[in-house]
Amino acid sequence: MNILKTNGLIKQYMKQINHKLSLFSIPVSAFILSFNLSIAQENIVDKAIEVSGMKKMRNAEASFTFREHTYEYKRQTGHFTYTRIGKNRDSSLVRDVYTNKGFSRHVADTVVNLTEKRKNAYTNSVNSVMYFAFLPLWLKDPAVILKDMGKSKIKSKEYYKIRVTFQQEGGGTDFEDVFLYWFDVEDYSMDYLAYNYFTGKGGMRFRVAFNQRTINGVRIQDYRNLQPRIMDGVNFDQIENAFEKGELEELSLIELKNVKIKTIPKT
Repeated sequence: MNILKTNGLIKQYMKQINHKLSLFSIPVSAFILSFNLSIAQENIVDKAIEVSGMKKMRNAEASFTFREHTYEYKRQTGHFTYTRIGKNRDSSLVRDVYTNKGFSRHVADTVVNLTEKRKNAYTNSVNSVMYFAFLPLWLKDPAVILKDMGKSKIKSKEYYKIRVTFQQEGGGTDFEDVFLYWFDVEDYSMDYLAYNYFTGKGGMRFRVAFNQRTINGVRIQDYRNLQPRIMDGVNFDQIENAFEKGELEELSLIELKNVKIKTIPKT
């Protein structure tokens, strides 16, 4: 047997095997990296929910005033009732009630027939207020897709930056909206958020948290609500840079008043 020829064949065969293994290892390595990033961003959100005390809101009752309406929140073992209370122009009491079963409007204790379009508009309006009031609790909903955007600095402070999109199933009528959240790398507070929405005329918003306070172990905060000075002049994924450059203008204040929170047992 020609030993030199045999060794040459063995080396050639091993090179082919190693080449195939290296090709196979590329998608495996990519999968592992993606998995690790997914775990990292999940951990950031989990920690933010924990330090904010928002876990308590999974089984709780709450009420607050936002602008001219009073809002009531009840959530228990996955079942929820969100109520908005206000008055018509004729001073009749109006209650909008949104539950797992759907939406209803009550005027002077009489249920009002609504078109689907109007019903959806009222539902989105009530749900939106509750959504922002109790962030970051909802970032663990099944329809949420988290993406790690690395770290970002705002006003010389370092933050974890998380991008949120939604699956169509379970993501609501505005599932195409995109959100960004900035969590302090030291205490995991959610100091900034932004969203790019496509309902109606669409637009971008950037919110700056202020007046953070703790009520019955839950961190509540208000927001300065900003928008680009020049529409379509801002890259949404880098909107914090526009904020730093003074390219955003204040649109409104989001202030929750008379906030009361009470935890309730699971059923």
